[in-house]
Amino acid sequence: MFSFRPSLLLDVGQLLRWTMLALPVALAAGSTSAFFLWSLKRATQLQWENPWLLWLLPVAGVGVGFLYHWLGKSSDRGNNLLIDEIHQPGGGVPTRMAPLVLFGTLVTHLFGGSAGREGTAVQMGGSLAAMLARWFRASQESRRIMLMCGIAGGFGAVFGTPLTGAIFAMEVLVIGRVQYEALIPVLVASVVGDATCAAWGIHHTVYHLDVPHADATHAVFNAGLLAKTALAGIAFGLGGLFFSELTHRMQRGFARAVPYAPLRPALGGVIVIALVLLLGTRDYLGLGVHAPPGGQVSIADSFEEGGARPLSWLWKTIFTSVTLASGFKGGEVTPLFFIGSTMGHTLGVLLDEPVALFAALGFIAVFAGAANTPLACTMMGIELFGAHYAVYFAVACFVAYFFSGHSGIYLSQRIGVAKKNREAIPPETTLREARDSKKKRE
Repeated sequence: MFSFRPSLLLDVGQLLRWTMLALPVALAAGSTSAFFLWSLKRATQLQWENPWLLWLLPVAGVGVGFLYHWLGKSSDRGNNLLIDEIHQPGGGVPTRMAPLVLFGTLVTHLFGGSAGREGTAVQMGGSLAAMLARWFRASQESRRIMLMCGIAGGFGAVFGTPLTGAIFAMEVLVIGRVQYEALIPVLVASVVGDATCAAWGIHHTVYHLDVPHADATHAVFNAGLLAKTALAGIAFGLGGLFFSELTHRMQRGFARAVPYAPLRPALGGVIVIALVLLLGTRDYLGLGVHAPPGGQVSIADSFEEGGARPLSWLWKTIFTSVTLASGFKGGEVTPLFFIGSTMGHTLGVLLDEPVALFAALGFIAVFAGAANTPLACTMMGIELFGAHYAVYFAVACFVAYFFSGHSGIYLSQRIGVAKKNREAIPPETTLREARDSKKKRE
């Protein structure tokens, strides 16, 4: 029979305490994400209606560069600062990070830079969580959990994927290990953050995975399709690796070419303009969720026959790497969706499989490889496209994760479990340290 245990009250009390820590963070993250998405939509529309704004991209970038130089301090480290503060609290996360990254990202999109939105939402959520932790005089452990809640709330709200946001916040910190100590708080933060964003009237893009002749047997297990999915997963992992390494190497290149950081966006802006003139298209500017007027390639289009060109993924990689590496603000994730979905479209054609399915696989798997978050990306596939092809989502994400190696868009990630047993990596080594050590050996 059931017997009352005093420890049950302690468990309930702990649950309530976690919820009380997560709720204000979630409300703040969801509300700021709603304002950001509303503003971003208007900035994108203004850019489309006034294409001449692209010519001012270098000037706008320098303006944001000086703003960060004068006021930003540690804010310029972005998501890596949040990850470091969760692992080893140091100087803290400044409150100024939220308005700075919001303004910087809107400027990037208004003037035609190629960037995303995840980094902005996560940084705003983390910055506000740190501010609330200071107000509440939270303990060091509570501050860690509140920062994770800020990441979860921002991610879940900006993409409309609450379960993915919770898993992402636990998985992104350490490669190969999920941080379950914050399980309940990040779930509360992500779900409430998403609900808060929706309550403000924000609607997310709905993707329809309409695959012809898809029946239950074909979706659950088909050996041929599964083999092709694994093969595509290798390509997606290498695509994520290429994006990460190209961006990091371009950062070093810009630093050598322009030693004074606030002026680097000027060079990046000029290169973006030159690329637009070279290709004769604006398809690779901005978020890329929808094509600009007269455009032909976007994330949404990649789910349709003929909705992507064979090298669309490569051009988006170059545009985004130049934009972010030179110092413009914004996230990497939505461009990774573009890269993955267009690459998946091309592979679907080559492998004679439905392009919509392979666009969906690439959408999540390139991100899984670049961010080292295969579990979160598998859940994202289920939340965005439905559970019909969940097995294939998992195969694509897990294979991409393995083949992306010890690289990624977040260099402050710790390596908990090495992807390859033959690589001896000390515990708690960051991706940055692992990459630097490998270069010295080579």
